[in-house]
Amino acid sequence: MAEQKMNVESFNLDHTKVKAPYIRLADIKTGANGDNIHKYDLRICQPNKGHMEMPALHSLEHMMAEHSRNHTQQVVDISPMGCQTGFYIAMINHDDYDEVLNIVEKTLNDVINADEVPACNEMQCGWAASHSLEGAQDLARDLLAKRSEWTQVFA
Repeated sequence: MAEQKMNVESFNLDHTKVKAPYIRLADIKTGANGDNIHKYDLRICQPNKGHMEMPALHSLEHMMAEHSRNHTQQVVDISPMGCQTGFYIAMINHDDYDEVLNIVEKTLNDVINADEVPACNEMQCGWAASHSLEGAQDLARDLLAKRSEWTQVFA
């Protein structure tokens, strides 16, 4: 029986065949005015084998969202995956994969060197009690230690 193609790109990805960590171009959407949104899959944990704990994931999200914009103005969004294994990075009119790798590397170094989680308070965050600077930094260190693996998506 042939599998039906799903509307969501990641639902068509065989998660048993990937090998985290990796960064892959997952999709490109072209807007009515010709702008292109490139969506990257930044997979940190091996699907169905591990996941990020919420306080660390939450803090890493805040830190990547804030610090990535110090390296490019083309970041539209950095969003955590519901499965807690990675993030989606959306960029507008930016199709240089090697530069995306460099932006992520610089951003993770910013995370490691940070002394606080940005917007980690009740006024700026919807769940300010759920943060871990140390957890986010551990995730960043582990991901950077495997930098040479980021371009290999499949085992």
